[in-house]
Amino acid sequence: MKLPWNSDADKSSATEPEDTADASAADAAPASGSTTPGKGRPTPKRREAERRRGPVAPPPTTRAEARARKKSLRSSMTKEERKEVSSERRRVRLEQREKMMAGDEKYMMARDQGPVRKMARDIVDSRRNFAGLFLPFAVFLLVVLMVPNLAVIGNLVLLAFVLLVVFDSLYLGRMVNKRVQERYPDTTDTGFKLGWYCFTRAMQLRMMRAPRPQVKPGDKV
Repeated sequence: MKLPWNSDADKSSATEPEDTADASAADAAPASGSTTPGKGRPTPKRREAERRRGPVAPPPTTRAEARARKKSLRSSMTKEERKEVSSERRRVRLEQREKMMAGDEKYMMARDQGPVRKMARDIVDSRRNFAGLFLPFAVFLLVVLMVPNLAVIGNLVLLAFVLLVVFDSLYLGRMVNKRVQERYPDTTDTGFKLGWYCFTRAMQLRMMRAPRPQVKPGDKV
């Protein structure tokens, strides 16, 4: 009801807050057919969620504990899973061995790593060593010693061959140490330790040496 003393401006100001409140309520209320907004990331799988939820076991402190964990893990696996894991491990070991035999220092033992040891191996592999003939000669000598009439001669031949191996190995050790010191004057990997490393490699048959020889007999190193 409009009273004589109320103007049109007063009426409009009285109805303005109601209209504004209704509009704000309408904006705040979600539409009936709309969906809840997403979290912004995909929901993790059940296995991943369980793995994240569970505590991470500390690494084993002893070899016995490591074996126990391995046995427990193996018992919880199916036969097919064990076969798959075993074949994968075998494949990895063969791949690592092949890389080691090819000369990749990443997969070598600590005693074979370094430029000094590589040079020593190349020197041994580039010459024909008497020590490398020891195993074939020992087999031949065993056959000779079985003949009574040749036993004395066989012992003399064995003594002479052992002396040749000793002198040749001493010469090899001194030569390797001298050439290593010329090329790597700051190295400490010299002396008896390096000479013994060369002797043990020279004693092996060429086809059995690891890492595989990278030079041929007669090549200059």
